[in-house]
Amino acid sequence: MKEIIYANTGEVISGGENSILNSGAIGSCVVITAYDSSKKMGIMAHIMLPGKALSEKYSMPTRYAENAIKVMLSHLASTMDNKRIEVCLIGGGNVLKREGDTIGENNLKSIQQFLSENQLSIKAQAVGGFERRTAVFDIENGSVYFTVGDSKQKLLWQTDTNLK
Repeated sequence: MKEIIYANTGEVISGGENSILNSGAIGSCVVITAYDSSKKMGIMAHIMLPGKALSEKYSMPTRYAENAIKVMLSHLASTMDNKRIEVCLIGGGNVLKREGDTIGENNLKSIQQFLSENQLSIKAQAVGGFERRTAVFDIENGSVYFTVGDSKQKLLWQTDTNLK
C-alpha cells in the first residue's frame, strides 16, 4: 500500500517509489513537483509567496519561492544532471477574482526565474485562471495529476518511460 504524504502551504515534502504526494486548496499559491527518474524520488513544494524570506530564521521560510526551491535542490543534491529532473507547476490563479491581484502571477514569475537560474526546465504546467486546483504526484508511476475547481482528476504529466 502506498503512503500518502500531504503538503500544506509552505511545506516541502519528499517521497520514494511507494509514496503519493498530495496538495490541495491551491489558489494563488504554486505547487512545484520535481521528479528524479533515475532514483524514483519525488519532491513537492507548496509555495505561497514570491522571492525569498528576509531571514532564514523566519517561521517557515519555505513559504517563499527561492527558499523552497533551495530546499528542493538540497534533496536532489546527489543528482548530477539537472536535465534528469522533471518539474511541473500547478496553481498561480486569481481565485478571489480581485481586479489587480497579481500574487499568482508574481509567484509564477519568481518560481520560473529560480528554476531557470538552476537549469531546471518545466515539463508541464496547469497555471493561472480563476479556480482552485489540487495536485497529486504518484512517484512510482512518475505521474502528476491535477483538478481545476470541481472537475475530475486529469493527468498533467508522466515521465518518459525511456528515462526509467
